[in-house]
Amino acid sequence: MVVLGKISKFKMKILAITLARGGSKSIKDKNIKLLKNKPLIWYTIKEAKKSRYIKDYIVSTDSKKIKKISQKYKAEVPFLRPKKLSADKTKSSLALIHAVKFMEKKNKLKYDIIVELMCTSPLKNYKDIDNCISILIKKNADSAIAVKQLSDHHPARIKKLLKGKIKNFCIKEKMESRRQDLKPKAYIRAGAIYVLNRDYLLKMKHRYGSNKSYAYILPNNRAINIDEPNDFIMAETLIKRLK
Repeated sequence: MVVLGKISKFKMKILAITLARGGSKSIKDKNIKLLKNKPLIWYTIKEAKKSRYIKDYIVSTDSKKIKKISQKYKAEVPFLRPKKLSADKTKSSLALIHAVKFMEKKNKLKYDIIVELMCTSPLKNYKDIDNCISILIKKNADSAIAVKQLSDHHPARIKKLLKGKIKNFCIKEKMESRRQDLKPKAYIRAGAIYVLNRDYLLKMKHRYGSNKSYAYILPNNRAINIDEPNDFIMAETLIKRLK
């Protein structure tokens, strides 16, 4: 496996990828649906291009429509992803590996770091991206992942029902505890940025889970993930506040 800490950040070969398939069941054409007069994918493309680390950035899609719009905003779309890698249940890691192998063959090189930038997270910025990459390099990690802190949805407050009775799901809740008293702090993957050691991705075929997986805490006001129609309304509100 590549020892990243021994490679100058300016000599590292980094490939960033946005997976943007055409089929979306929750919202039709979600990846290119307009958010404040811009396609959703535009927000990720513009921030990827600002990164001080990323030189090679591509969009992997099975949709000619998404390809055309991505190219309009100067993103490289070197192939149309095979349908077998664009199904509902296809693992993201497999689509990433396909893109890595294609680009390595095309450019006749081997990358050191693979960065997945999810276009359903429109408010992340280039500093968040570069911070994730920096963590991977400094920690010589397998992966560095953007996470966000949970408050009202802390695991202690999550319950299961057994014959209609409320039971703790996995962590016993201290009775009448306030939200801010719940310990330890809990986090969830933000669905925004995954930075991966290339060899780890291709060998293990997943994006996280090893004991060398580190977190970058994405501020909650930039951590919205577009999944349902109401998320677009919330994202527009947050964009106004950030400006």
